[in-house]
Order: sequence, then structure tokens, then C-alpha cells
Amino acid sequence: MTGSDLWLVGSGPMASAYASVLDDLGRQFEVIGRGRGSAATFESRCGHPVRTGGIGQALEEGPAPEAAIVAVTVDQLAETACALLHAGVSRILLEKPGGLDSEELGTVNRAAQGASVVIAYNRRQYASVRAARRMIDEDGGVTSFTFEVTEWPHASEPVQVTESIRRKWFLAQSSHVVDLAFHLGGRPTDWQTWTHGSLPWHRDAARFAGAGVTEDGATFSYHGDWDGPGRWGLEILTRKRRLILQPLEELRFMPLGTLNISTVTLEDDLDDRFKPGIHRQTAAFLEEDDLVACLLADHKENIVDYELMAGYR
Repeated sequence: MTGSDLWLVGSGPMASAYASVLDDLGRQFEVIGRGRGSAATFESRCGHPVRTGGIGQALEEGPAPEAAIVAVTVDQLAETACALLHAGVSRILLEKPGGLDSEELGTVNRAAQGASVVIAYNRRQYASVRAARRMIDEDGGVTSFTFEVTEWPHASEPVQVTESIRRKWFLAQSSHVVDLAFHLGGRPTDWQTWTHGSLPWHRDAARFAGAGVTEDGATFSYHGDWDGPGRWGLEILTRKRRLILQPLEELRFMPLGTLNISTVTLEDDLDDRFKPGIHRQTAAFLEEDDLVACLLADHKENIVDYELMAGYR
């Protein structure tokens, strides 16, 4: 794959994280940005030139690449992906959640028409999650799990995003932990969701709860209170252990028959040297290894569930 065969679309902080990984992997790529401000910051930080003017101008100048990594703002993800797909790009790594809602994801899916689109939920490739998957397999699968989707108002409110993104904050941010929970625990089938309250910056709901059963028969529950203290977290039970991911970057476990909790030593420097999960996610995308990837074909269904959980439906 030559430089013109791989585009990195975007020149913000997330694009910088991908550029560092691509450099480490020895991959050539071309950076497509919009304005000169973010482009200059990117060039200074990463040492790569940026073609400004946006995706439309880049495609007009042609030719389109074989593959692309799309790391633009949430409200530009679907439009950018569709432009690339209509131009014939065959493989895209699209930053989560892929669009502002299920309607936008449906549009991207229709534009794909046989192309491969991977949604970049990088926590699936955390060293802690890789270890958890191995332990789940060793123990014979998941019997139940619970997770927390609490956001921090003091951290979320000051973030400079458009109003359209802020209104869909559950999809833009909280879907990270929801995706991870259902990735490890199984897709929900028979379940119920509840929401209550409102916040000035997220009027649809402030508190979230639900419970149900997955397609594999594991029971689950979740909770989030955006008006109180807390953090993302996930606990998974097998017949032999309770696995604790809180924070998600760390893994602890409690064996059956004891209350002792041990920390798993994670010998993987990639999550220390780069934004966690991004290196393995990018390498897998480039190698077309989608074993643990979130594929668009699945995500377009998943996002409907996330909208229910968030009170958007």
C-alpha cells in the first residue's frame, strides 16, 4: 500500500494519534484536512504535510485511495465516509460512533455496497480487554455482567463541540463502554431500558438503567447517573471468576470461593507508547484482520439499541 493508497482524513488530536501509529508501523499515508489552523498544528506535532480544503476537494483532485482512516468530528463522520465510499474507496476505518444517529449510519451502510467499513471502538483492543477475552475463553464463557455509563459533567460540559454532538453525547462518548460490554458479554435480545431526568447540556436524560438477557443467555444490567459521581466500568462473571475493568485500562479479578481481588499484569507496551488500543486496532485494519472489530453491518443495528438506552427513541 503506497502513500496515495491510504488517506488519513482529519488533522485534529485523534488524527495525530493515528499518524504516530502509522509511522511506527512504517506505513506511508497522505493527510487530508480542512482548515489551515488545525493543519498547521498537526504538521508541527506530527511532521507530515496536510492537504487542506476538505475531502470534497481532495476527491475532485483525485484519484481516490484504496483505504482511508477517518478521524474527523462526530458530526462530519457520516458525510466524509459516504464521500469516500461513493468515490470507490474499498476499506474504511471510521471513528466511532460513525455518525450522529442510526439514520446517518444507515446512509453510510447503503453507500458501502460491498466495501468494508470498520467502526473504531479502540477499547476492544486494550491490553486489559485482550486479557479479559482470554480469561473468558478459559472459563467457558460469560454467565452475567454489569456495566456503568456514568459521564463526568465537570469534564463533559467544557468540551468544545457543536450542539448536535452534545445532544447525542451518549452515542459520541458513552457508546465506548456499551460497545465493549456487549462485545464481551453478548448482544442483548430480551431486555428493558429506563431513563429519567434531564441536564442543561443533555436534555433527553440524566440517569440511565436497564437489564436483560443476551442471545447467549447471559444476564446483564447497567446504570449511569450523569448528575452524580462515578466512572465507566464493566464487571463480567464467569463460572470461575469475576473480571473487573474499572478503569477500563486495568484488569482485576476475583476467583470463585474467595473475596480476594488480584490485579492482572499487562505486559504490552503499545498501550503505554500510544493512545491505548489504537496501535493494534490500526494494525488489524491494515492487515484486514476483523476478528474483534466492530463492523458497520453490526453497528448499524447496535446503534439503535444505544439510542434506546440514551432516551433518544
